[in-house]
Amino acid sequence: MPSEATSVSSAGLSSAGARPFQFQLAPDRLWQAINPWTWNLDTGQIGLINVNIGETKYPETERAILNEVGSYGRQIGHIADALEVLVRHFDLTDLDRKEQDALDVLKGDLAQIRGIKAREMGA
Repeated sequence: MPSEATSVSSAGLSSAGARPFQFQLAPDRLWQAINPWTWNLDTGQIGLINVNIGETKYPETERAILNEVGSYGRQIGHIADALEVLVRHFDLTDLDRKEQDALDVLKGDLAQIRGIKAREMGA
C-alpha cells in the first residue's frame, strides 16, 4: 500500500488532504444584474461601462422614466424625429449660413442613424 504522502485521489487531493497546486478560473460567487439600467443607477456604474447620468434630485423618478418611457437614446430619437418633421415644414430662407449648417449636420446625423438602424435591424 502506498504511503500517505504519495497517495493521490482522482480529485487531485492526497490522502493527507494537501493539493499539489490550486488554480481557480472563476470567483467563488458569481453575480450578474438582470436589468443593468436599474441595479445601480445612483452611482452611474452599469456593468463594465461607467455612465454618469449626473446628479438628480429625484433618482426614483429618473428610474421610472428609464423603465417606463425608454432609454436616453430612445428619448433623444423621438425628439430628433419630431424635430425633423418641424424642420421639413419650417421656412429656412431667413437662416444664416451657420444656422443652415447646424440643420444640415442634424439632417446628416439623422440619415446616418436611419441607415445604421436599417442595417442592424435588417429593415
